[in-house]
Amino acid sequence: MTSTGSEQRAHRSYDDAPAHVVEFYRENHREQTFEVASAKAAHFKALALREMSAWDALLELDELVDESDPDTELGQLDHALQTAEAARAASAPEWLIVTALIHDLGKVLCTFGEPMWAVVGDTFPVGCAFREEVVFHELFSENPDTHDERYSSVTGVYELGCGLDAVTMSWGHDEYLASVLADQLPEEALYVIRYHSFYAAHTHGAYRELFNERDHALMPWVRRFQAFDLYSKLPDAPERDALLPVYRELLQRWLPAPLAW
Repeated sequence: MTSTGSEQRAHRSYDDAPAHVVEFYRENHREQTFEVASAKAAHFKALALREMSAWDALLELDELVDESDPDTELGQLDHALQTAEAARAASAPEWLIVTALIHDLGKVLCTFGEPMWAVVGDTFPVGCAFREEVVFHELFSENPDTHDERYSSVTGVYELGCGLDAVTMSWGHDEYLASVLADQLPEEALYVIRYHSFYAAHTHGAYRELFNERDHALMPWVRRFQAFDLYSKLPDAPERDALLPVYRELLQRWLPAPLAW
């Protein structure tokens, strides 16, 4: 799926974002501290909440609308189908089409009672200085970590070139799903899932001082995927009757067994 330059620039335009999007990011940027993100990761990565298949998780997202997204009002099942169709139209490798279909499954956290600020939105490292490349960066003034000298430098609690695996990210659906699917998909797929909301890095080039060789090698896959994720957000819902059987069969091949959530 292709878009003109003017169409692309219309996406992720926050200058005239709806009030609910601004308020989402106010809460997200206030609450996502190093301590909070670390605690949530430790709790949810235990994967002791539920057992269900990837297909059932996808259906759980049917009516979930992402409050952080200014580009679509469709539920996440429709968004998943649009993204997968964009990857398929571009003749992406099958693992990347599967990734496109399931990339947001971690949003089932909302069905477990998690607030939106701890599930969706752009992700960013915590434990080091917040960067201006993160959307609504000015709202970090309300985050306690902004005023904590341990986290005020460019690298904060990390070492230069430590690699993103060693970095604590703001908690959300990306980190969660990457844990659920550990060892289930190729390394490239898990990397895309974990960092697809890290726009400050994959689109704006921030936080490169934390990258290692692995990050430099794999981040191009995130950039390739991002085009499918972002520019497939059409206002009309996809043709479910035609697409759901196709993608159910695809998931049955790649992720047939129940998963621990």
